[in-house]
Amino acid sequence: MKERIAIVCPGRGTYNQNELGYLKRNHGDRFALLSEFDAYRAQQGQPTLSDLDGRDKYSLKEHSSGDNASALIYACAYADFLSIDRDRYDIVAVTGNSMGWYIALACAGALAPMDALHLINHMGVAMHNALIGGQLVYTLLDPQWNPLPGRREQVLALLNDINDELGAEEAFVSIELGGMLVLAGSDRACKMMMAQLPPEQERFPLKLHNHAAFHTPLQNPVMQQARQELASAPFRAPQTPLVDGRGVIWTPWSTDTQALWDYTLGHQVVETYDFTKAVEVTLKEFSPDRVIVLGPGDTLGGSVAQTMARIHWRGVEDKHSFSARQSANPVLLAMGRDEQAAPLRKK
Repeated sequence: MKERIAIVCPGRGTYNQNELGYLKRNHGDRFALLSEFDAYRAQQGQPTLSDLDGRDKYSLKEHSSGDNASALIYACAYADFLSIDRDRYDIVAVTGNSMGWYIALACAGALAPMDALHLINHMGVAMHNALIGGQLVYTLLDPQWNPLPGRREQVLALLNDINDELGAEEAFVSIELGGMLVLAGSDRACKMMMAQLPPEQERFPLKLHNHAAFHTPLQNPVMQQARQELASAPFRAPQTPLVDGRGVIWTPWSTDTQALWDYTLGHQVVETYDFTKAVEVTLKEFSPDRVIVLGPGDTLGGSVAQTMARIHWRGVEDKHSFSARQSANPVLLAMGRDEQAAPLRKK
């Protein structure tokens, strides 16, 4: 009997120094797919994905910029998705975080692979060229994933105070990310957040390099441009259920493709992306045996696990119980980790 798995697609910031060479190491045999992706990038006058992935050294400036990182992460994640052994695993739902929503569209079949690349590359270039504002990450949990009393209210009050001081809406919650918040805003709002948020665990608040104020109204110019230039994007009903950044399910049987286009190039760009809700709905509605986070990297694993603990899923209540469950019978696997990916891939 096949195992039921749910797929989580990664967003920006997951192809880092340790991931250099990910495509070559794991998917060097996918010549047709990568050649097609490379030809598209060359036509756009951009470095090919094979070239970026094959560099001797990782360049933060080049590899993390939106015009390169978005397409590179998509290629890694989609190739991971294709490598999953369908004889052993039944994919029951697909979701993703932020840019991972675009990858999820491809994995679920709502966009053809090259159409998804065009969408992702266009949005990556547009965000990079505009580079409106920035993002930072802040935790709402202690090291054992217990909620810090009053922390969420403290953060939201600070955002309100900053907006009042600036006389405009410039500070926002960008992404609900398990036990963390991704905050975003104008450059001056980000500086104020970094200065005024209480330091936590010698790590937070954490400024994200080369990230704009995604999922906020500040991206309205990017959204309007995308709606014009991608007006004819060929969306179709997904072959596998999709869960979006509001927790809404798009099914093969009832999807309105115009509404899917409108969400993807509307709400998804300028409103808070609730990844926590997306994972929660995926777990509750589809009850997978395991959750698989596509590569590159494994940074989303913590957010998924924290969401499991939030709803006490399969006995997971905190970091300790999650670790115990993982040791006994893993409920979460990251394809960015070789030892966890090996059993998932086709022999």
